[in-house]
Amino acid sequence: MRVFVTGATGFIGSAIVQELISAGHQVLGLARSDAGAKSLTAAGAEVHRGDLQDLESLRRGAAASDGVIHTAFIHDFSKLKENCEIDERAIQALGSALVGSDRPLIVSSGTGLVRPGRAATEDDAPDSTSAMPRVSEQATQAIASRGVRASVLRLPQVHDRNKHGLVTYLIALAREKGVSAYVGDGLNRWPAVHLLDTAPLYRLALEKACAGARYHAVAEEGVPLRDIAEAIGRGLKIPVVAKSPEEAAGHFGWLGPFAAMDLPASSALTQQWLGWRPTAQPGMIDDLNHANAW
Repeated sequence: MRVFVTGATGFIGSAIVQELISAGHQVLGLARSDAGAKSLTAAGAEVHRGDLQDLESLRRGAAASDGVIHTAFIHDFSKLKENCEIDERAIQALGSALVGSDRPLIVSSGTGLVRPGRAATEDDAPDSTSAMPRVSEQATQAIASRGVRASVLRLPQVHDRNKHGLVTYLIALAREKGVSAYVGDGLNRWPAVHLLDTAPLYRLALEKACAGARYHAVAEEGVPLRDIAEAIGRGLKIPVVAKSPEEAAGHFGWLGPFAAMDLPASSALTQQWLGWRPTAQPGMIDDLNHANAW
């Protein structure tokens, strides 16, 4: 299968490229820079120049492929609403090139977009009451209704020893503030998965996905934020402190609401449907204990 991958040079996308090529697929990777193009060529992928705002380029890449994996997102949280709108338009452009073809389109989303407080499952629709402006799932469902085998792959905190999802920002904040903090009793949970368990799931979803399906890339259903804060404190050799909910915004900034949220998630249905087994890689705390950030 010839697969168009957006975000192909990113943290998750580069692992997906390697997984696809190892499984015998051909990869057409989106690159917005010469450096990105060079890394894709070195990985054995074909280069497609463009970016998320070049909608015609996205349509051409999708039209020239047997399937699409969309992992690109602009992670500038100071312009979150704008970047979510860019993501929505990108999904619409990718999908428009696949209408009526039954070719697969796998769109990345997040487990945190589901209602917090209990283990989210694949059957749960996005939380319609959330203030989060990201509408990748709604855009994907609209595309699926037009004869595209579009599905959503929800990500928790994806980690290895170099990066750790939102925890990477917690590490930077702790280094800046001189303390590693959590909110309240710190028992609220974030789900997690290792990078090398994530890439095979994207491949399985590409090969087996059903239109309109939602999949969860979850290995650990919920890692307590206090455990994460303590691992960061050990790594940076700084104190670990509790912040009250009232203090959270002042300490965490834009991360404040996330730092206090309980966001467990299950992947039981994904494992049943796709035969995925996320058991081969270290857990979040193990990776933090041996992180290259210290």
